[in-house]
Amino acid sequence: MTSQVLALRSAEFALTGPLGSLDAYLDRVSRVPMLSREDEQALAQRFRADGDVEAARALVLSHLRFVVHIARGYSGYGLPVGDLVQEGNVGLMKAVKRFDPAVGVRLVSFAVHWIRAEIHEYVLRNWRLVKVATTKAQRKLFFNLRRMKKNLSWLSADETAAVARELGVSPAEVTEMERRLSAREIAFDPTPLESDEDEAHSPVAYLPAPDADPAEQVESAEWDEQTHARLTTALQSLDARSRDILASRWMSSDTEKLTLHDLAAKYSVSAERIRQLEANAIKKLRAVMVDAV
Repeated sequence: MTSQVLALRSAEFALTGPLGSLDAYLDRVSRVPMLSREDEQALAQRFRADGDVEAARALVLSHLRFVVHIARGYSGYGLPVGDLVQEGNVGLMKAVKRFDPAVGVRLVSFAVHWIRAEIHEYVLRNWRLVKVATTKAQRKLFFNLRRMKKNLSWLSADETAAVARELGVSPAEVTEMERRLSAREIAFDPTPLESDEDEAHSPVAYLPAPDADPAEQVESAEWDEQTHARLTTALQSLDARSRDILASRWMSSDTEKLTLHDLAAKYSVSAERIRQLEANAIKKLRAVMVDAV
């Protein structure tokens, strides 16, 4: 067993204790020794051939500092570095599980793609309440546009075209992503603790109420009045029995509503006959209402 592996085991015991803070974690992983190519190959072969969990743990432990280095590159998105490191560690573990030492590359070169993929997913899920990148092209733009912009101003037409060519997307997609990155979220209905500016510009302050237009209110009232008049005229065209059946079945409260059998007993006919009279009365009402429009 090499001195590097022995040092790695000592570092593992140090990391199992309480850390207390992110700074303590970063300090400890920075002291974990890196593995030589020979030790890395031996551990990877043990894990791949025999499923040796201790070998996989040693591979992960020796690359934790590399995850921290990558995670710090995403600190500009305003997300906790500890969470970024945690997601990157998940990607590192996935990389170790899929690493094939026979390919001849170092684990660090293979793992970088898995680590970045997990961090990317976390950033996209948590950077904004509204998701700003859903397609492959949008994801590419999201993580490259701010890096490619030389200043905080909007891109010119030539710069937009250059970014589009480099990333293999259309200029319209570049402009749309730039607009999304520049926008900020505003609560629909701000709480009293939020600023007056947010309250003044929130959607609830300028979206019209559904009944705010006086013309629509007059139109709705006239429509209700005309509909009521047409219904009254249509009911008057029915015979007394049909009107009573409809009133008992459809125009009474739930406690006063009569059943088909109640009306059958009242008019000394079958319940099926009452159903037929009801259906015919409704059909006549519809015809009169349509003609009256």
